[in-house]
Amino acid sequence: MSPGQDPLSDAGLIARVITQRDPHAFRQLVLRHQSAVRRWARRLSRGNEAAADDLAQDVFIRVYRALPTYRGEARFSTWLYRITFNTAVSQKRLAREQWQMVNLEEAEPELDHSEQPLQATEVRRDLEAAMAALSDPQQWALRLNLEEGLSHQEVAEVMGLPLGTVKTHILRGKRALQARLSPWQETQP
Repeated sequence: MSPGQDPLSDAGLIARVITQRDPHAFRQLVLRHQSAVRRWARRLSRGNEAAADDLAQDVFIRVYRALPTYRGEARFSTWLYRITFNTAVSQKRLAREQWQMVNLEEAEPELDHSEQPLQATEVRRDLEAAMAALSDPQQWALRLNLEEGLSHQEVAEVMGLPLGTVKTHILRGKRALQARLSPWQETQP
């Protein structure tokens, strides 16, 4: 660990894992990032919770093994998204079967309809249906950019695509969503 480095920062924890093989430091990294990895894994496995859990577990095993190769050129979270993406693509190739479509009733927690207006539920369902109609690269690029807050450059790093291709996926995806969701704009005052 370099002098002045916060021992509880990602960089500090990574240094402890690499230099001291500190399992507590790795556990802290997992706890800090597991929700984001599981959320992304759930998206990549089309809402299949069991597949997402297996994917997330595989990701953290790969992260532990690959941690000494992390150079710190990208944020650690971006590196995690990239490993998650690569692991999902590898699993998909190996399985040679289509991932199941998201069943919105199973993928979302139970909603208390008395507290949430029906229109908000309908908008969310229409949005998810519109997202599901996009190509996988468009959907993944949009979700990483809009839901996870990654920059276009970070999305390109995660997906292993040129920046221009990512920008095209995001632009075309946004246009497709806008077209599919235009009836909602017409109902707004």
